[in-house]
Amino acid sequence: MHESDTEVTGWLQEWQAGDSVARDRVLARLYHELKRLARAALRQHSGHDTLQTTALVNEALLKFVGSRAPQVNDRSHFCSVVARAMRQILIDRARHKSAQKRDAGDSLLSLDVLTEADLQLNVQEPTQLLELDDLLEQLSTLDPRAADVVSLRVFAGMTIAETAEAMGLHPSAVNRDWAHAVEWLREQIEA
Repeated sequence: MHESDTEVTGWLQEWQAGDSVARDRVLARLYHELKRLARAALRQHSGHDTLQTTALVNEALLKFVGSRAPQVNDRSHFCSVVARAMRQILIDRARHKSAQKRDAGDSLLSLDVLTEADLQLNVQEPTQLLELDDLLEQLSTLDPRAADVVSLRVFAGMTIAETAEAMGLHPSAVNRDWAHAVEWLREQIEA
């Protein structure tokens, strides 16, 4: 663990104990990393043209700043939790858009959305994002770790190495979960 990671871990513990100065230190130190995650999440999802990177980060952080500190172990775990919050924000926005466009002929999720090289999303319609979210919810009941891997890779744009670090796993375990999850998703989409 790097010295700065140890420092952030200490601040996270202080924040969990109620120290708002520690909270501010965590947010200041990790803000650029969180913006990178937000850029990746927005890049994965066309259709969020009105949502800017900074707005997504700030909206995700508001979930934590006004309430108790998230119960996280370290920097990677915190980033993973914020990435999940970003995913939920994007899903909520997609649900809202979908409700506005109900019966407008939105296309269903297809294998074209998933490229062969990697599970890169090219979601054009809110209903596709909602369908992927529903599939991930189903996967999470069968294999929660694989669903978390997909969520971090797809919605947060993390690499295998970053996902492994965030989840405290070896990269080969993340690769196995990734391959399993992609195959399961493909089977569900084809069905």
